[in-house]
Amino acid sequence: MAHAWLEIKKAEITADYADDIWRSLELHAFPRLGNVPLEDLSAQRVIRALKPLEAKGSLEAVKRVCMRLNQIMTFAVNTGLIKHNCLAGIKAGFLRPEKKHLPSISPNELPKLLRDIYMASIRTTTRELMLWQLQTMVRPSEAAGTQWCEIDFDRGLWTIPAERMKRKQIHIVPLCPKALELLTRMKAISGESTHVFPSDRKGSSDHINSQSGNVALKRMGYGGTRVPIHRLYSSQ
Repeated sequence: MAHAWLEIKKAEITADYADDIWRSLELHAFPRLGNVPLEDLSAQRVIRALKPLEAKGSLEAVKRVCMRLNQIMTFAVNTGLIKHNCLAGIKAGFLRPEKKHLPSISPNELPKLLRDIYMASIRTTTRELMLWQLQTMVRPSEAAGTQWCEIDFDRGLWTIPAERMKRKQIHIVPLCPKALELLTRMKAISGESTHVFPSDRKGSSDHINSQSGNVALKRMGYGGTRVPIHRLYSSQ
């Protein structure tokens, strides 16, 4: 049922987000609940299965798994396999994660951030990906998945196809001179690849991990700020 639900949901989310959903279910739901018939699931059974995760302090993970299990059960109701969703109020059985609004990086801090990016001991592809995100302000998955066929050098435009966008709508990004210079640098590295930022581990057939830039930022000491690069100016 989880497979069937996710196949439908994939039409409205990115591939990276779909992978994240499936990983969370594989880690936290399937080991203890995967073989339980839907009609035998109960709120108490699921709460017991997720209590160890709550005990670890992973409250956000608990919240996400509860939400996804809820959606799967609702899907099962709507497709006629079960009569009601017994997990509708499951989140009430766990502690709520505290909302923490992390500070964003202000414009006057940008020069230091850029210096830190240039001085960091990271791979060239990761550094250029971070700069690309700063210059285009797109989500990590959209930036990491950039393909050469999406770039119009003559018009200075990057057209992201609808299937790679969260809202499933074509998104056109005007490219500044610095962004075009970055692409020129990357041409020497990945010009023969499909992706502008190819993966070292998976070869030219796949792109770099979408979280590479954010992981690098945390290692550079920016873990206490609003880390995702496409949100660095979100409070301005």
